[in-house]
Amino acid sequence: MFKFFTNPKWYAWAYIGSVVILTSIWVQVQIDVMINEWFGEFYDMIQKALGTPNAITMQEYMGSLASFAQLAVLSIVLGLAISFLTSHFLFRWRTAMVEWYHSVYDKARTIEGASQRVQEDTIKFSRIMEGLGTSLIESVLVLIEFFPLLMTLSIGIPILWFGDWQYGLVSGAFIWAVGGTILMIILAWVLRLVGIEYDLQKKEAAYRKILVIAEDDGSIRPKTLDELFDGVRSIHFKSYLYYLYFSIGRLAYLQANVLAAYIFLAPAIVAGVMTLGVMQQIIRAFGRVEGSLQYLFRAWPTIIELASVYKRLREFETKIEINMHEGNLESPSE
Repeated sequence: MFKFFTNPKWYAWAYIGSVVILTSIWVQVQIDVMINEWFGEFYDMIQKALGTPNAITMQEYMGSLASFAQLAVLSIVLGLAISFLTSHFLFRWRTAMVEWYHSVYDKARTIEGASQRVQEDTIKFSRIMEGLGTSLIESVLVLIEFFPLLMTLSIGIPILWFGDWQYGLVSGAFIWAVGGTILMIILAWVLRLVGIEYDLQKKEAAYRKILVIAEDDGSIRPKTLDELFDGVRSIHFKSYLYYLYFSIGRLAYLQANVLAAYIFLAPAIVAGVMTLGVMQQIIRAFGRVEGSLQYLFRAWPTIIELASVYKRLREFETKIEINMHEGNLESPSE
């Protein structure tokens, strides 16, 4: 799966491409920090205008909106560029995988579900990585940028349960986000969701294979197809039930998550010790820090699918290596 990074043929895309994408994401995070600052200034302007009629001019108001528009355009253009580059990067990764599978397909074709591994699982792997990988990088960079910003903004502001402690707000965000993530990991482990996803794909592969064989072999009995589809039906129904249990906990947490920042800021809001602009900056920064810390929580269903795809491809490659060893063949050079 990782020959993309070890084959000299792909070094330019693997390493230069990685640097370009990482740099672009970092610039996008910097723009997000600038947008956060804009929110603070804009809402302070709104508070001033609503408190004292004609305290600001129309030119100042429209100028502020124009500033946001410039930042938004930069963010959109950069986001599109990152998406475009990432798609090409991951297709090259998939190509590196497929080329190796093609080179050893004489040994791989006898493995059950070989065609599905080479075609379906490689495209699933690249598509999942496209969203999951860039989100992980962005979450780390957002945390690096917004964590100190949140600490600076919360200085001198009373936080529920933490009082005036400088690290109260970031501690609250950490406890809330990490606690929810741990809860979901435990729930997914108890429900064995990765195993269920793996079993589901295995049953589907067996059913698909017998259908392909039945196209050319009239001796395949309808009962054989029915038996296999019964297995497919059983594992699907099981997955629906277990994912329902998982979703109950996940959605309940996400709904409570909407109020988390407001709950922590309750003493400061009631006491009126900050302006509307500062409150907006804090809430937005809190949300960004919290969102980064909740990366695993929010991406957990996708992570489960990726883990299942990785497990199938790893198992497939292991069987290929065994077949090659039994045939006294050396692995093709990369």
